[in-house]
Amino acid sequence: MYYEMMEQPDDLRRTFAAELDNMAEISKVAESVDNIYLIGCGSSISTCYSVRDALAPVSDLNIQVYTGYEFAYNKKLHEGENSLVIATSQSGETADTLTALRRANEFKIDTVAISNEGESSMIKEAKYPIATLGNTETAILGTKTYITQLACLYQILFAASGYEKADEILEQLAAMPDLIEELLKTTEEDNKKLAEELKDELIFYCLGSGVNYGLAYKLAMTMLMEGAIKHACPLYSSEYRHGLIERAEKDVPLIFIDSDMPGDELTKIAIRNSRDELGAKAIIFNLKDYADIDPLLSPFALVIPLEWFVYYLAHFNGEDPGSTRHIGKVRYE
Repeated sequence: MYYEMMEQPDDLRRTFAAELDNMAEISKVAESVDNIYLIGCGSSISTCYSVRDALAPVSDLNIQVYTGYEFAYNKKLHEGENSLVIATSQSGETADTLTALRRANEFKIDTVAISNEGESSMIKEAKYPIATLGNTETAILGTKTYITQLACLYQILFAASGYEKADEILEQLAAMPDLIEELLKTTEEDNKKLAEELKDELIFYCLGSGVNYGLAYKLAMTMLMEGAIKHACPLYSSEYRHGLIERAEKDVPLIFIDSDMPGDELTKIAIRNSRDELGAKAIIFNLKDYADIDPLLSPFALVIPLEWFVYYLAHFNGEDPGSTRHIGKVRYE
């Protein structure tokens, strides 16, 4: 995991150098369709959530997110509909995502595959393949594949968005490798200390609003549970008052991802209630502490300190953050 984290800036640079023209072509397709379906699982679906929620307040693009089988069995699909399917997968072989892509091909819907494996089934079978150039990723968490996949989705969809500040977003996206390189250097020690302080915690609740919900989902589902072997639960910040407020007791750790966006008003209310009134351990990752970028891009910056946190949390518990216990052994057949 360590080496793959450190490879993120260069892998992002190489992916953009190789695939930018290809992504521009796909953006033109995206501009003209009625529906854009984003398909993924695990870290991949978290990238879909992030870009959908980044565009929701600024664009009229109709973007829907599905896991693979939810899409494959969607009765509303019809042959030749004016839509675009973007399937995301690190391996390009994720069974349900591949099923969704094939279903879209059967319906003669234009398909895009974004995968880190250039010879994978998804890359071969999609009309528009995008290969992220991160070489094979072996650590389970999804570091370089997450960041390159997320960047491709942002590049394609913001270029098609009609958002008046899209050019500014894409300029900042182009500079993201330099920012990530700096954050890898500057955020390690603080999050190593935080991980040591929290190493004995058994469960973490991860909350985010808008564009940060996807990152909260990734943090809980594929970073804390798969990487650090900790129980974790992702929630929308606005849902804090439903359910979690009954469990946010003294000393329970709650991780909040905050970018000071309008939707983060509820994030801040949840922070105040959990910390000041209930005495929970409110752990806050705020964009302003790490980068001066458009908040719509916050997952790119905030994932780096979170990677260090999970890396060391696993270390202090004697776990290998790159290995798995059951993934790859249990078959869904």
